[in-house]
Formats: sequence, C-alpha cells, structure tokens
Amino acid sequence: MTAYVDSREYAAARDRADPLSSFRERFYFPAEKDGLAPVYLCGNSLGLQPKLAERYVLDELRNWRDFAVDGHFHSERPWLSYHRQATAGFAALTGAEPDEVVAMNTLTVNLHLLMASFYRPTPERYRIVIEEKAFPSDRYAAMSQLRLAGFDPDDGLLEWRATNDAGTLDIRDLEALLAEHGDSVALLLLPGVQYYTGQVLDMAAVCRLGREAGSRVGLDLAHAVGNTELALHDWAPDFAAWCTYKYLNAGPGAIAGAFVHSSHFSPENLEQLHGWWGHEEKTRFRMLPTFTPAHGAELWQMSNPPILSLAPVIASLELFLEAGLPALRAKSADLTGYLDWLIGERYADRIACITPRDARGAQLSLRLRDAGSRGRALFDALCALNVTGDWREPDVIRVAPAPLYNSFRDVHEFADRLGTALAQG
Repeated sequence: MTAYVDSREYAAARDRADPLSSFRERFYFPAEKDGLAPVYLCGNSLGLQPKLAERYVLDELRNWRDFAVDGHFHSERPWLSYHRQATAGFAALTGAEPDEVVAMNTLTVNLHLLMASFYRPTPERYRIVIEEKAFPSDRYAAMSQLRLAGFDPDDGLLEWRATNDAGTLDIRDLEALLAEHGDSVALLLLPGVQYYTGQVLDMAAVCRLGREAGSRVGLDLAHAVGNTELALHDWAPDFAAWCTYKYLNAGPGAIAGAFVHSSHFSPENLEQLHGWWGHEEKTRFRMLPTFTPAHGAELWQMSNPPILSLAPVIASLELFLEAGLPALRAKSADLTGYLDWLIGERYADRIACITPRDARGAQLSLRLRDAGSRGRALFDALCALNVTGDWREPDVIRVAPAPLYNSFRDVHEFADRLGTALAQG
C-alpha cells in the first residue's frame, strides 16, 4: 500500500514524478471563480475538452468549406470511412477485435438497436435482468422493450438487488436470481460500473452466468470505458454499448460506441434493423434494392455518421492510445487511492465512501454520515468553492479524478475545500 502524505508539497512532488503529467496541458479547464482555480473532478459525467478536439472539428469545418460533397472522398480523413478513425481506439479500450466495434448513434439508441437483435423473447423466456439502482435510461429502455414485445414490465423486469449493508452488488446474488428465474430470462442488461455507487462489476462473471442460464448478455459501459480495463472479446457478451462524453472526453452528446461479438458475424445473420450504412461499402452507392450486409459490427450501422460530432471522439481516442490504458489505470488507482486516504484521514467521522475499495475505477461516491438535506447543502457549498463533482439523488456526491488531466494537487485541493465546505455547516 502506498504511504501517502497529507501535504501540498507531497502532492506537488507526485505530480512532478508523474509520466502522464504533460497530458494535463492538452485540455481546457473551466475558469477561475472568485479567485479560486477550478477543481474539476467530474470526468465520470462530462470530461474536459481536449485541445485536439477543437482542432479536429475546425479541420472538418474547413473540409466542408473547401471540398463540399467531395469531402466524403478527398479530404485528409474522408467522411465515407470516417467512423473507422475510431476503430483502433475503441478496440484497444474495450479489449475487442477491430471488427467487433463501431462508432455510431448515442448510447440509449444503440441499446435499443442492439436489443432489436438480441432481445428476442418467447412466451416462456422473456424477462430482462437489470440492477436495482440501474441508470434511469437503461431501465426505461428495458421497460419499453418489454412493452413493445407485449409483456408487463412489472412481471418482465427482474432486479439484481444488493443484500448487504454496504449496498454493493454481490455476484452470488445474481447467481441465485438466475438459479430461481433463469429459465424465463431472455437478457441480462447490466453495467460495467454501477453509476451510483461507482462499483466495478465482475463483468466476466456476469457474462459467464448469463451464458449458463441460456440468456443473452448486454453490457452498458458508459462509466467503464476509458476508466477500467475491459476484455469484451474474451468475456463474450453478445453486445455492449457506451457513450463517449464521460471518461472519453468527446463532448456533450458525442457519438457513442457499440460492440457485437464476432460469434454473431455469420453471413446469414440478418437479425438487425437495416439502413444504408449497414450495407457493404463497395456496392453501397450502386443504390441497389437488395441489401448486402457489411462485415462485423458495421452491419448494425443505420446512417452515415455526423462528422462534426465524431471528430472530438477521434481526437480523444488518439490521446488514450498515446498514453496507454495500463499507465492510465495505474495513475487512476493511485489518484483515487490518495483521495480516499485523505478523506479517511481528515473526515472519517463526517464523510462515508460507499464505493468498494476492491472494485472501483476513478469514481468515489461520498455521503455525509448524518446527511438529511445537508448532503445537498454540502454539494452546493463545494460548487461555490469552484469544485465540480456531481450530485445524485438522494444523497451522494460523486467525484472522479480522471488520470488524463487530473493531478495529485487537484485531489489535495479538493480535500482542503471539502474541509472548508464542512466548516460552513
């Protein structure tokens, strides 16, 4: 265990020794507020803007200006195949084969498109398993899929519930749930990281249990991609989807990513909703009435990608490939460890962390031990001190030091300002 020290000098020394410290200068930070520099710990909700993203968007605006429609074929990064600029980065960050990933749409749209292929209920096997505190959009998506298939969500939606005092999910409870109801389960739709608690789930075990129960498995990796190490090809969920505006720093509403396991790539597999961009590229512009499927996950594409929204994704993925996920994960564990240690050293009697130490990424979910309405008041006091985290009802403040741009000094300064906010009552 790292021997941390509670001092500004220690934090500054750790930053000087950090081999990834130069990446901080490649991002834009919010402005000062009342003389206080920003402490931005909200990469789990919206990552900061990479300076390279600004350049790449301006590049495409110039290409549109200079080439007009010929930008599809003759610009530096032709629009016809622009989505493939994200392939290497997505594959590296998710542990997938390149043909298993594709940049398209947004997260919940992708979940629906993928469920159109992989949620195929029967009268006997129709239920969908989500976690107890699922992100609302996932819950709404699962409920609407059940309704569209003619099932009552009150019966068709099963919850993997926390049964321990810590409120974390235990894989043994999922195993018990499937032992009791597995014959009726058509799909597990579960996250890689539980958004509220910050718990990293045992995704390999989730995929294994789903297969053993005869169920399809889909993973929502919104809080996992760029944050934890993934091995989708080896774990073999049927599908996965993720947004890119959190740890991937691609901007609000940026183009999302999707994964389909290669076991579903047989030529006769046409169980998708089809669109023009899912047609094979070499004959796409012949405007044929018959559909010829593209290879791999690209078959699930519907339309040509919005280039101006995809450009920041490509820029950020370049930074991730340059830094390398193993190095980022090592720094993330150290930053989060330091943050957890400082809070424990200073405020253990006031602040509880509900994120499990043995299953976490960059996020810590904090709550006042004697909260009531005061938890929100504490969050508002932190905001007034130019600290950016986020609030999740009913009583959690989420903070997440992102290793690409956050520093040990950020973490130490947060601990100082947390003390100031607590002292304000």
